[in-house]
Amino acid sequence: MLAAVRLPGSEYDPADPFGELRDLAEQAGATVVGELEQHRQSPEAGTYIGKGKLDELKGLCERLEAQTVIFDHDLSPKQIANIEQHIERKVVDRSELILDIFAGRASTHEARLQVELAQLEYTYPRLRAMWSHLERIVGTGGIGGVGTRGPGEQQLEIDRRLVQRRKTMLQRELQQIQARRSREVAERKSRHFTVGIVGYTNAGKSTLFNTLTAGGAYADDRLFATLTTRTRKWDLGDGVEAMMSDTVGFVRDLPHHLVASFRATLEEATHADLLLVVVDVADPDAEGRLHTVEKTLDEIIDRFAGGGTEEQEGRGWEKTTSTKPPKRLILLNKADKLPDNRELLYWKSKLPDSITICSLSPEKGGTGQGLDELTERVRSIIAGEVREVRMTLPLAASRLVHEVESKAEILGRDYADATVTYHARMGANLIGDIIASGGGEVRVENA
Repeated sequence: MLAAVRLPGSEYDPADPFGELRDLAEQAGATVVGELEQHRQSPEAGTYIGKGKLDELKGLCERLEAQTVIFDHDLSPKQIANIEQHIERKVVDRSELILDIFAGRASTHEARLQVELAQLEYTYPRLRAMWSHLERIVGTGGIGGVGTRGPGEQQLEIDRRLVQRRKTMLQRELQQIQARRSREVAERKSRHFTVGIVGYTNAGKSTLFNTLTAGGAYADDRLFATLTTRTRKWDLGDGVEAMMSDTVGFVRDLPHHLVASFRATLEEATHADLLLVVVDVADPDAEGRLHTVEKTLDEIIDRFAGGGTEEQEGRGWEKTTSTKPPKRLILLNKADKLPDNRELLYWKSKLPDSITICSLSPEKGGTGQGLDELTERVRSIIAGEVREVRMTLPLAASRLVHEVESKAEILGRDYADATVTYHARMGANLIGDIIASGGGEVRVENA
């Protein structure tokens, strides 16, 4: 059974209120047999849902033989215990459901560490409710025997120590991974223009990544198909290249434990020069999902740029140097699946700078619509305004000579004793980089 309490300001798709929760539940392996929602001004303190609806929920579960109830929001441990006692069924809240899906998707060592830490962060405050039925361990001469602290020791206290010890070990290992990842990201950004693909889960990010690069990202029509970041070279032509990263998908009300644990993964998005925001315009709730992505991006960038709470900083949320937020380019994906052109016209009027694309290439059964336009737009962002110039370089500056030869359109070369003068077409950004690196030995004039 799916259940939800709709409060003023709740974010959900009115056309299909349980659509996303249903997808999440099915991805976790559940069979959904029914749905129940209640509109309230505020949640009931002890059970979140009202007493009358709780009785109705119990009756539905009995009639439909539902074994589990999944709520579309986070519940406190006490609320879960009270609801379970009343309806005599297992209760799962939204965070636990998403954590369960992530646990099933984690395939790399880093992802498994991140998910386990998030699960322990979720579980720790709920231990009292989980173990409240256990009696105290007896002291010397009883079951506990030597090695226990006596009658005052509880199973709850033992579990808390074990969980805290495991959390500390995971945090230490993840901090090492995150520090290494941060260095890799900083080094990559210093040497390359970096592009990050972000968007709601299942919007087509990994498919686009595989189409534009050598690929390697797992792509499937399911939520959270990708939990790890993959980075590949994107050849944009004319000697222009970028490093592209595919990131974990966003979702409404992403559990903050996951945001904290997946810091190293999400950091790819915060440090990119350009973010490609992929929107599935064929999704009925596309506007709501775009709002979620932009809101989540703003929160992540603000959090990672400025550190976090004292508790978060204690878990490795060290402050980073504040940088200018990356430029965002919105991609209207799966436009070929829209029933008519009016919806696309609406999106283009709302987001005139966006690009309409089909992330699936013709070789894979798609149209590849807009991919050439996307490549040209990103290439112009990287290169800047193209100018025709005459540039003179010392032949001894081999690195700068290589830059011009590989990244500019060469129209002619004139060699002198110790210099070469290029007649070339190149972007303003490349010209500026070469002048800055030349130490006063580079001369440039309009051709």
